[in-house]
Amino acid sequence: MTLAQTFADFATGLTIDAIPERVKERARHLILDSVGTGLAAVGADWAEATFAAAGDLGSGTAPVLGYGRTLAMRDAALMNGVVTHGLDYDDTHSRGIIHSTVSAFPTALVAADKAGASGADLLVAYIAAMEVSTRVAAVGAGGFHGFGFHPTGLIGAFGSTLAAGRLLGLDAQQIAMAQGIVLSMAGGSLEFLADGAWTKRLHPGWAASSALTAATLAKRGFVGPPAAYEGRFGLYALYLRDAAPALLAQATEALGDTWEIEAVSVKPLPACHMTHAAIDAAIALRAEYDLTAADIAKVIVLVPEAVIPIVCEPVAPKRTPHTGYDAQFSIPYTVATALLTGKFTLDSA
Repeated sequence: MTLAQTFADFATGLTIDAIPERVKERARHLILDSVGTGLAAVGADWAEATFAAAGDLGSGTAPVLGYGRTLAMRDAALMNGVVTHGLDYDDTHSRGIIHSTVSAFPTALVAADKAGASGADLLVAYIAAMEVSTRVAAVGAGGFHGFGFHPTGLIGAFGSTLAAGRLLGLDAQQIAMAQGIVLSMAGGSLEFLADGAWTKRLHPGWAASSALTAATLAKRGFVGPPAAYEGRFGLYALYLRDAAPALLAQATEALGDTWEIEAVSVKPLPACHMTHAAIDAAIALRAEYDLTAADIAKVIVLVPEAVIPIVCEPVAPKRTPHTGYDAQFSIPYTVATALLTGKFTLDSA
């Protein structure tokens, strides 16, 4: 079977009783965290601009965090993804380097609302999406970033398609087809790193909107390629330049027995998770030695080579951030702030 079919069978066959209680409780906590970060973003300039643009595209009755029921289903999913991800305070699966909840939950929320599904149905669909997105991202072993792609948007579209398909009543074959369809919609460029542009905030919401589109097309009989992941021009060949990554088997290994959602971490700091260790060290050093600005002549931060293009380059905007996103993705700024203030909060960026 293709990976898409394996994932589809998993998503359609998963039941609330088959999920360990600890996994369900973790899922509830992650959803609650996502709702909180989404509500905290209401009123931000980029959130208001997105909401206004979504309203220009149409109206509806789907639920939007902090904004009520004024948007169509796909636009509501887009908006919910933007606000839950936009503060860069959302949960992270470190092995996959992906923020999965901010596409999986917006998809499940509006699809469950559309279908009149129960809270239990929403929870199962969300967990299915999380298990697949984290696994598919982890196969890349950080490689997606190396080619300039943001896994949160790119890979989030695939897991979210499983949630949409399950809640909208698709069978396993249709959900497998939907993953092939969403292959042509998935994306997310890291070019925002050059100047702190707002586009990263769109990625998980666009993934959720694309997932709903792909699932609905598949439900109506639209045909997509079956080998969405391992095909000649499938996900891995297209975005990693490798049709058969050595880690491909990890995508389905112990699926349904080992729960990747338990490896998803809630962020303690509103910044790129690649800066957290350095921020923590700076805060600890300041406290231990009662440091002030006058005590510091030079700061040297050691980071893994793979994270340099994300939090250390380009050098100019990292040293002198012009936007909040510049600041949240800057080792110089985050460490300096932590050393001078002993903290890094939403107000810091």
